[in-house]
Amino acid sequence: MYEHISQVRVRYAETDQMDIVYYGNYAQYFEVGRTESIRDLGFTYKEMEAMGVRMPVVELKARYLRPAHYDDLITIKTILKELPQGHSITFFNEVYNEKNKLLTTGEVTLYFINIETGKRTVIPHELQSKLAVYFPEDGLIL
Repeated sequence: MYEHISQVRVRYAETDQMDIVYYGNYAQYFEVGRTESIRDLGFTYKEMEAMGVRMPVVELKARYLRPAHYDDLITIKTILKELPQGHSITFFNEVYNEKNKLLTTGEVTLYFINIETGKRTVIPHELQSKLAVYFPEDGLIL
């Protein structure tokens, strides 16, 4: 299993009239977690696109348990529960407040898409090899 922690301070523009983070902003928080987790592995979305692969979101699920408020420092835990082998990858997210209370959970699935053809492709070897060290039970030969 691979886990990564990111932190973001809630900006005023991300809240609604009730001083609560607008629900649609959690997709952006999940993206911060995803992007930073991949960067922490030593790989970036920019590098992947230069290799001819994009990762569009194909499914997003969220469960809102407690609200976040303006100026809260939130922690975004991003989790990969299994090593991606094919054309999709699923990230699981947990968002916590400063008191370590779970606010929101999420699940985001993306496909690896060949930029030239627009068709699904497999996870780039470079990304898979960086993730493989966190999944020794999968026995992936690199």
